[in-house]
Amino acid sequence: MDVAEPQTNSLSKAEQRKLDSDHLREPLLTELGNDEVRFSEDAVQLLKFHGSYQQHHRELRKTDKVRSWQMMLRLRSPGGRIPAQLFLALDELSNRIGDGTLRTTTRQAFQMHGIPKADLKEVIGTIVRNLGSTLAACGDINRNVMAPPAPFEKGGYPAARQLADEIADLLSPEAAEGSYLDLWVDGDLSYRFKPSKAVKQVRKRQSEGGVFSGSEAEPLYGDTYLPRKFKVGVTVPGDNSIDLLTQDIGLVVFTHPSGELKGCNVYVGGGMGRTHNKDETFARIADPLGYVAAEHVLDVVQSILALQRDHGDRIIRPHARMKYLLHDKGIQWFRQTLQRDYFKAELTGLRNEPKPKLLDYLGWHRQRAGLWFVGLPLLCGRLEGELKQGLRQLVETYQLEIRLTANQDLLLCNIGTAQRAGIRSALAELGFEVPESPAPLARHAIACPALPTCGLAITESERILPNVLDRLDAQLRRLEIEKSLLVRMTGCPNGCARPYMAELALVGNGVNQYQLWLGGTPNLQNLARPYVEKLPLKDLEQTIEPLLLSWKAAGGRRSFGDHINKLGDQGVAELLPTSA
Repeated sequence: MDVAEPQTNSLSKAEQRKLDSDHLREPLLTELGNDEVRFSEDAVQLLKFHGSYQQHHRELRKTDKVRSWQMMLRLRSPGGRIPAQLFLALDELSNRIGDGTLRTTTRQAFQMHGIPKADLKEVIGTIVRNLGSTLAACGDINRNVMAPPAPFEKGGYPAARQLADEIADLLSPEAAEGSYLDLWVDGDLSYRFKPSKAVKQVRKRQSEGGVFSGSEAEPLYGDTYLPRKFKVGVTVPGDNSIDLLTQDIGLVVFTHPSGELKGCNVYVGGGMGRTHNKDETFARIADPLGYVAAEHVLDVVQSILALQRDHGDRIIRPHARMKYLLHDKGIQWFRQTLQRDYFKAELTGLRNEPKPKLLDYLGWHRQRAGLWFVGLPLLCGRLEGELKQGLRQLVETYQLEIRLTANQDLLLCNIGTAQRAGIRSALAELGFEVPESPAPLARHAIACPALPTCGLAITESERILPNVLDRLDAQLRRLEIEKSLLVRMTGCPNGCARPYMAELALVGNGVNQYQLWLGGTPNLQNLARPYVEKLPLKDLEQTIEPLLLSWKAAGGRRSFGDHINKLGDQGVAELLPTSA
């Protein structure tokens, strides 16, 4: 079926803004040429599609009203791959124009902070000219496609990485790419994405049947793009390094012994964002949709996106993610609608998968004969100072490829056997004597940036996570508990650090106050649940101590999250202090 664009007089403000933008071009293009220190609200909302958020640095508002307005910039890097040339450009830009730091995100990309509006075109243009892109890193569009970052050349890993690249190209907006190049590299079309032959063939079908939006310019997305952001992740059986069930579409690849793609298990409807005191918003894990053969994987991906394009809520933005469509309509309706109107190939039952694990690839690993990679733990993902300078020297000297993980860590790849000793010595000088053995609590803990730059932040996250982990570590030692637990922290309920999958999560809900969420599992298969609405951070230890003691008394056979689920909501409530 051909789906017409909605009538202009029925559109919400957000939808009208997209429709009037000439495919994400105006008023952004005009405002790039003025002398204002910040963009207008209309331009800011379009700026997201180009990979940037305008931020107001709260600690500079009173002292430097000009510098307090800054741009955060996020890259598009499927599977977390950052070539040496791109990393060196990012490092130079962050030092010369940004705040001197880079930050690895929980979607395997780099963020830059502190960019003045006047310098934004230079920064994005330089990124594009050095093998990078920021297009669709934010906005109502498909975001960065995730995949296991480990550059193993065995099993399903090469197929998963290739599929992530293909999906990123398949779901790239057609007209918006032209606008992007117009704005940032003066329309130089030589920087267009160059999809593979297989992707080109599938993209042709975006102008056919129910997948077609009705817009010749944007055949898949339509002139108003998606109702909200959209996220895709690809992995191999048993590897849950990408938090598969939190994606709008999660794919698990199955391969032939040769490594060729055989097909994928497909999961749909995951998502983390929610709002405090609004029960109609919630975190959700994905439902299994079915198994699809290799030749139809790309088609099913664009068909699912088209279904969300047409049926996602465009009136109430907090209700617009695909997870709410699955919640409201159910997986049976979703599957039937998909196969009736969008996807004509066969969907069968899921293939068996091994029990998933949260893999992190820290330490040294063989990439293939004669090549190695090393995973480096980066608590909160922040690169700055001597560490950032030292990594630059290594990348520049050895021309190493970087791959970023969903856990905010960093892999140095393509290390020759003869280079290992020199790189190992240099890493030791940077503090990575044993990169495979970070502190247990810090190993998988992640936090969002929060204050002072994020406009949504209610309280602290990244800047205080190290202290929170030190406090928890001291408590576990005092209680003589030798096991660890998965901790995540955010400064607001939007869930950028995926806190609702953690065994213990702190979600900002006031100045130095947090919701306490418990019950996720170490392999990221269960949603946590909120047990304390406003927990003063100073009361953290005394609040959770009865639960930790109960866990210890149970013998430690289960993880902390599994123990919480075994206790049940009533059992947990009985152990929490009455003031909590």
